[in-house]
Amino acid sequence: MPKAKNTVASRARRKKIMKETKGQFGRRKNVWTVAKNAYEKGMSYAYRDRRTKKRNFRALWIQRINAGAREYGMSYSVFMGKLHAKDIEISRKVLADLAMNNPEAFKAIVDAVK
Repeated sequence: MPKAKNTVASRARRKKIMKETKGQFGRRKNVWTVAKNAYEKGMSYAYRDRRTKKRNFRALWIQRINAGAREYGMSYSVFMGKLHAKDIEISRKVLADLAMNNPEAFKAIVDAVK
């Protein structure tokens, strides 16, 4: 088997991953094979959870809009249906923020769609 060359590049690759796993628990921070596996697993979780986060926030916004709409005797689905029927283009993120932090403005929107 031939001797591996270019130690500089190999060391740089390893250093990059060891730097990323610094601060982790146990052997994940200082043993190359364990650190490499931990790093790869962490990156795959990060990729997956960037998408999961979008789902979670949308669900949170829907819950907040539903709670706000029910204060005025309307369910979420009815409220959103009437919003679309009136061609009011407001994102769920903004509606949730209004319902939580600015109830007067949210009430104005509810009155506009009733």
